[in-house]
Amino acid sequence: MAAQRSDEEAPPPLVRWSAFDGPVLPSALRAWLGVVSVLAALGVLALGVLYAGHSEPGRVDRWFVEPTADSVGQPWRRAALATDFLGEPAGAAALAVAIVAGCLLLRWLRAAVLVVVGGAVAVAATMLLKPLVGRTIHGEGNLSYPSGHTAFLTALALAVALLAAGRLGLGRVAATLLVLAAALAAGAAMGWAQVALSAHYPTDVLGGWCTALAVVPASAWLVDRVADSLEDKRR
Repeated sequence: MAAQRSDEEAPPPLVRWSAFDGPVLPSALRAWLGVVSVLAALGVLALGVLYAGHSEPGRVDRWFVEPTADSVGQPWRRAALATDFLGEPAGAAALAVAIVAGCLLLRWLRAAVLVVVGGAVAVAATMLLKPLVGRTIHGEGNLSYPSGHTAFLTALALAVALLAAGRLGLGRVAATLLVLAAALAAGAAMGWAQVALSAHYPTDVLGGWCTALAVVPASAWLVDRVADSLEDKRR
């Protein structure tokens, strides 16, 4: 009786993952995003090896535009600066906090965790790769590959797209189109801003975009595994 009373009086767990939301990596996308993640990681590696130690734009960069201090004029420069701000510490924090707050208000705890983990891992990966690759722009101290700004905004867009695909119950084709469109839109917007402001070469931007594609699906899978494990332990 004492043991039974103790069990009845035990307080409920403070957090129940499954009560808030389902998996952040939709089952329809797991296999496809796994392939994309591996290919993206190989792309990051290949570009890093190709441009390791370089301090000038490569042939591919010259196909687009060689970044200069006045690559774009007004009013496009203001638009580029506004977009760039979303990858700066203050802007990135404000954007992430806003998305996380929205997830928590909707009781999507796994989603909030993915936004934080996905963005943080993407930025951390670029910070780790930059000194290893050693590519510079505008001087020895300006490491440029891969673009952390592009990786961060693409990572947030991917996280939000995955959440939308899961909540809307989209099929494989629709979910794939949504995720790809979100990643392309975010990567293109921030990539354009970085090249326009002469902060990165186009291939730096591509490397940052691929970095997000490599780490966000893995982060989503990890969040689901940890959440499911915690839920199993509570049962």
